[in-house]
Amino acid sequence: MQKQWPQTLWIVRHGQSAGNVARDAAEAAGLPVIDIAERDIDTPLSDLGQRQATALGHWFGELPPERRPDVILCSPYVRARETARLMLASAGIPEDGVRLRVDERLREKEFGILDRLTHFGIRQKYPELGDQRSHVGKFYFRPPGGESWCDVILRLRSLLEMLTREHGGQRVLVVGHQVIVNCMRYLIECLDEAQILAIDRRGDVPNCGVTSYEYDPGRDALVPDLVNFAAPLRQAGAPVTVEPDALAAPKP
Repeated sequence: MQKQWPQTLWIVRHGQSAGNVARDAAEAAGLPVIDIAERDIDTPLSDLGQRQATALGHWFGELPPERRPDVILCSPYVRARETARLMLASAGIPEDGVRLRVDERLREKEFGILDRLTHFGIRQKYPELGDQRSHVGKFYFRPPGGESWCDVILRLRSLLEMLTREHGGQRVLVVGHQVIVNCMRYLIECLDEAQILAIDRRGDVPNCGVTSYEYDPGRDALVPDLVNFAAPLRQAGAPVTVEPDALAAPKP
């Protein structure tokens, strides 16, 4: 009988992006808007992000063939697709040797009218939204034209249903974004609002950090194995970066 859950599930945040670098520069200079021309979906990896993705691919390549991914589910954003491509290449896994599925449900959280604004820019242009966010909390707050964490969780519920329906017993690698990693943890580990926000407050998800689960037949559930695992980057000499994963400033 086929298992309902994947045998192994890895969830990886993309490598450092050019948007991360531009956001840091804008925040440091006290500018209201992040200076980057591309749409968020088109923002590529930085040079360091490419090194991080390559380093993580080496780690996957060192796994025995029977433990490597069978399928990759990837955000459509350029930085995530580049991460998946570089990981496959450095792992020595031919593109026809693994099924790669781009899935829009894994896209970045949408920030609506706050997109590309720094903390200073949000306070300057939309001070009332900062007050509303403080009152409602980031889990439920939805900026105009954007999404709350709950909106992201809603689309990920259907993704998990697809995993159990189409990829039971397989080894699945998900390549997404910081909020995707945390919201997947919320669903798989049956967390509540307070628990996942406590995890979020402890620090950002490392670029190319790995969170993974293994299927436990005794519990008929996925159980945590690795959490924000970044050792492959350190071993390869690629600096670990933990910048917020957005073109809008997501932290209070």
